[in-house]
Amino acid sequence: MFDIPFLRPNLVKKERFSSNFEKIEETRIYSNYGPLNNLFEERVIAQMFDGIGSAVTVHNATVGLILAISQSKRPQGKYAVMPSFTFAATPLAAEWCGLEPYFLDIEPENWQMNREQLEQAVKQLGDEIAVIVPYATFGTAIDLSIYNKLQEQGIPVVIDAAASFGTITPEEATHFGKDFGGAVVFSFHATKSFGIGEGGLVYSLDQDLIKRIRQAGNFGFSSSRESVTQGLNSKISEYTAAIALATLDHFKAVRENRRTIYEYYLQELLQADLLERGWSLQKVQGSVVHQFIPILSPDAHTNQEVVKLLASNSIEARTYFSPACHQQKQFQSYTRSTLHVTEHITKHIVSLPLWEELDQIIVRRIVNVLGSLEKETTG
Repeated sequence: MFDIPFLRPNLVKKERFSSNFEKIEETRIYSNYGPLNNLFEERVIAQMFDGIGSAVTVHNATVGLILAISQSKRPQGKYAVMPSFTFAATPLAAEWCGLEPYFLDIEPENWQMNREQLEQAVKQLGDEIAVIVPYATFGTAIDLSIYNKLQEQGIPVVIDAAASFGTITPEEATHFGKDFGGAVVFSFHATKSFGIGEGGLVYSLDQDLIKRIRQAGNFGFSSSRESVTQGLNSKISEYTAAIALATLDHFKAVRENRRTIYEYYLQELLQADLLERGWSLQKVQGSVVHQFIPILSPDAHTNQEVVKLLASNSIEARTYFSPACHQQKQFQSYTRSTLHVTEHITKHIVSLPLWEELDQIIVRRIVNVLGSLEKETTG
């Protein structure tokens, strides 16, 4: 056990959703896109997306990716173009849809899929591209203009926005993904900032796409309960929807708290002069509800050294995403571009603790340990 664990999920307390459970007992509807689920979807569109677009809940974001890719992909395409610096769920979803991941590098400051390589891949692969799957790295907003153009060219785009629920874009000050004609997939896993235990959401401006995903997520049933398209069961229970509704009520406080903790980290990193000593943070776009704090160690020190040092001080840290997808056994055989930035970052990425009870004193303790790295390795 660590004095300071990496994550301490803090789901909404039962007092906030008990009245919703009572509604379930009254209706005796427990699943199958029930009234609480429908209410949650409606409220998300109204409150988070200004009443624009459509959304459907899914049992988890991986299933959401599978459904979004399967309902978006070009039928004759072969490749799902994506960054290697992403969670394994992204290429796994492509595999489940009968596609091959095609890995691109990321950009050195924002850690988003390299746009020059993407442009080259579109020219080189042409109709072999079935779908493009950008990753909104660690919850950041990304510039959607390039992906809107690809959609207009007939190349489908599914955005893996697992950690981006609650992210506000810098330009329009609206929720990330709003107005996007492709699919945007969010995760509601317990470790996410909007955590409900397990679950997710697929959003799109394209209401027909969401209807197809909803149908495919209900066994591909028609109105006569006949499977008319390839489907699976992605529905959440009404109990999960009850928790999701209560979490939505409480989310403003969660956002503010997590942003305060992120500011603590910034203050302490600056105070310790670490950003001038080779440590670096991701350049994010918009206002992000951070799940954890990703940081790069100085070139002279690997992330494994940092994680070991933190652990020796009873602080738990992780290394998302190291190894990157192309370095993992399941995906090593797939085609990839040059991945110099990805491979550098996988040697230096450290994910620092963030949970809602963290205060500035604990954050200072974590940062002080980082600042002692040179002393530990030369002593």
